[in-house]
Amino acid sequence: MTYRAPVRDLAFTLKAVAGVDRVAATGAFPDFDDDVMGAVLEAAGQLSENVLAPLNRSGDLAGAVYANGAVTAAPGFAEAYGEFAQGGWTGLAAPVHAGGQGLPKALELAAFETVHAANMAFGLCPMLSLAAIEALDAHGTEHQKTHYLPRLVSGEWTGAMCLTEPQAGSDLGALTSTATPNGDGTYSLTGQKIYITWGDHDATPNIVHMVLARLPDAPPGPKGISLFLANKFDVRADGSLGDRNAFRPVGLEHKLGIHASPTCVMAYEGARAELVGRPNEGLSHMFVMMNAARLAVGVQGVGIAERAYQAALAYALDRRQGRSVWTGEAGAPIVDHPDVRRSLAVMKARIAAARGLCLTTGVAADLARHADSEEQRQFWKGREDLLTPIAKAWSTDVGVQVASQGLQIHGGMGFIEETGAAQHYRDARIAPIYEGTNGIQAMDLVGRKLGQDGGQAARDIISDMRGTLARLPRLYAGKPIERFKAAIDAVEDATLWLLDRKADPAGGADVLAGADAYLTLMGDVIGGWMLALGALEARAELDAGQGDAGWLEGRIALYEVYAANVLGHASSRLAAVGQGGALLQRITVDVLAA
Repeated sequence: MTYRAPVRDLAFTLKAVAGVDRVAATGAFPDFDDDVMGAVLEAAGQLSENVLAPLNRSGDLAGAVYANGAVTAAPGFAEAYGEFAQGGWTGLAAPVHAGGQGLPKALELAAFETVHAANMAFGLCPMLSLAAIEALDAHGTEHQKTHYLPRLVSGEWTGAMCLTEPQAGSDLGALTSTATPNGDGTYSLTGQKIYITWGDHDATPNIVHMVLARLPDAPPGPKGISLFLANKFDVRADGSLGDRNAFRPVGLEHKLGIHASPTCVMAYEGARAELVGRPNEGLSHMFVMMNAARLAVGVQGVGIAERAYQAALAYALDRRQGRSVWTGEAGAPIVDHPDVRRSLAVMKARIAAARGLCLTTGVAADLARHADSEEQRQFWKGREDLLTPIAKAWSTDVGVQVASQGLQIHGGMGFIEETGAAQHYRDARIAPIYEGTNGIQAMDLVGRKLGQDGGQAARDIISDMRGTLARLPRLYAGKPIERFKAAIDAVEDATLWLLDRKADPAGGADVLAGADAYLTLMGDVIGGWMLALGALEARAELDAGQGDAGWLEGRIALYEVYAANVLGHASSRLAAVGQGGALLQRITVDVLAA
């Protein structure tokens, strides 16, 4: 089934839901306007539809190949990456001083949704480069910004993020890789890293590895980690590539999905490296990369959900079984069965909600950097920080849910690989795991982000949602409004309860026990808010006689579907938030094993 980039949905969400016009109003992006936005999204869609999507199935079947100490990309991927780089896509939001186009982050996220939807395994390669660009721009030396950053921005080279070790997964404080000074300002890296996405390949002449390691005198734990840069090939003073550096892949992981993305085990055997940023502050420097990657992974969840939805819709329109309860037609397309129609509508509504959440987070990131006053920048930074773990976790959960439901709509054929539905599910399943599992995102949300400003960022979102609720009577009456109000009340009750338990020295277990349910509740209700904003804008355009009336009416109906099928669960989410740590403590290992 072919992929169609949802350009209209992306443009509408950027403007009507995420409020990208506020970013343009800062004056920080003089080259950005509606025409540029439309042109970028159209071009991204064409690349994704025509170049990347056709490689998705073949890449899944062939995969990346490891042989003789090197990795070869899946057939066609190196050539596709060449087209991608030539189009300047890696530099879309990169700083102009490094050769980038200096466009908003939110627009980059929207464009990359089409890349991830078309070919998730491919999209991981530039995604890690984008994270490396942010880290070097924030913390790199002048030499690194001059010699390496522009070549990452141009796409001539790619980047890799190298954190995990066999004994140090989510607990990075346990890592043991070392960096010994060489006496000339460089370091000798030794150790092994696992799960290194696109850690080696043949699509570019050089790969920039951003590696966490310990200096000889480093204190134990996370406060003794530094960030280093190691090039696959030495870079001479004139920018040409020299000898191969002393690190190499020793194998590829055999994975459930994203087969065309080489997931490497890397060995560093005295590799020459440079310090990035300050000694023993590598974890905070790396978090610049990780936060960028986490939001990008949330967009991956939206992309793979969109791809799975399109496949399921096409199948439901084509497959004929049974009699339609609406038309009476025998041998009707299965889309005419109410449960299939409902499933597709809920899938579409969840995708629109997740898209709105991710792009709204992107707008907050842009405003956190470029809003007019320091007070406004702090406000938007607080919102970005609060929304990022929700965008990553909730949107990737949506990706898995929609891919699973898409497979279900295919019935038995969904379980057969040739339809492609199974690949979407297999690919989607990694997104809730990498770049910090969704459980860790929930812990981050309640442990750090919720309380970092006394809960003000959460209170501000609750206030904004109530402002939108007050406008809904012009569109709806009864249940669609009542459910949103009850859902907002549930978010407020859960937020106040968690803040209260956080203030109690004995409340830590209660806070962590409710973390996952709170993140899900926040995602569900903020998702409803996104759809409500879209419905209000759709009504305004209809009243003004603008746009496609049928499409705009659909935006209004999607909110009602979401309110009935998702917002109605807010009370049960609230109950789960307050279950308490004592209950879970009673579920001992013996109980679990009995």
